[in-house]
Amino acid sequence: MTFEPASPANGAAWYAEQFERQRRQLRAVAYRMLGSFADADDAVQEAWLRLSRADETAIDNLAGWLTTVVGRVCVDMLRARRARREDLPGTWLPDPVITEADTPDPEQRVLLADSVGLALLVVLDSLRPAERLAFVLHDMFGVPFDDIAPILEKSPAATRQLASRARRRVQGSGTRPDPDLPTQRRVAEAFLAAARNGDFAALVELLDPDVRLRVDTGPRTWLAPPLLTGARDVASHAAAQGPRFAGPWEPALVNGAAGMIARGRAGLIAVVGFIVVNGRISEIDLILDPDRLAAVKVND
Repeated sequence: MTFEPASPANGAAWYAEQFERQRRQLRAVAYRMLGSFADADDAVQEAWLRLSRADETAIDNLAGWLTTVVGRVCVDMLRARRARREDLPGTWLPDPVITEADTPDPEQRVLLADSVGLALLVVLDSLRPAERLAFVLHDMFGVPFDDIAPILEKSPAATRQLASRARRRVQGSGTRPDPDLPTQRRVAEAFLAAARNGDFAALVELLDPDVRLRVDTGPRTWLAPPLLTGARDVASHAAAQGPRFAGPWEPALVNGAAGMIARGRAGLIAVVGFIVVNGRISEIDLILDPDRLAAVKVND
């Protein structure tokens, strides 16, 4: 991140201009930390409020200062969220970035850099807040451990260990899809066709043996099981439900990878993202929560 150095002539208008230059990057940091657009926007707004109250003469690196503040705010929000979510039913999935075009717009490109797919965000959400912060800031945004350590009130060495633990979880998760988008789409479309036909055998062939299907239904937990694992269980569920629900799907990019969306009269009714690895589907993330979907935008 770059910024212009402050000078005695700089005033509130200058800081506001510099903040707007950083807003897109700060939102990308917050989205990786929180997986929610609304929460990310709240974190960025809180950073602006803290900047407006800060001693401007004590800020040597505005971009670094803002990133640090957003990181600290996100850690606090994650800790509060984990306490609340223990009382919520079902599965929570991150907000999807959806586009119908092959080339995302500039803001989406920032959000999706480093292959930030839904499955990766799910893995990040399983980390402790401190591990997530250390990994996101260092591995995704190149922030030195010496700068991250004060946010967590730990030593740089301890912060490095947190990032290392998070990195091992991410690398072992198999969340990075095959780079060939046409292949991803071909496999996703074949899965949809097999589900429509209730073809259990074809579905099993398309699925990785250890595939995971996660479903976020919101409060309507009776709609689907929150988690299924293994090719036979996932194929059995898709074959049973596919003929009833596979009709309205249309292809889209979901967090930069092959996916599908379904629309009703009022807008989105479902979003599904696939992770295709070695020609087979290893992760399926399905969002059915109407309240969440009402806030999701589809960019063409």
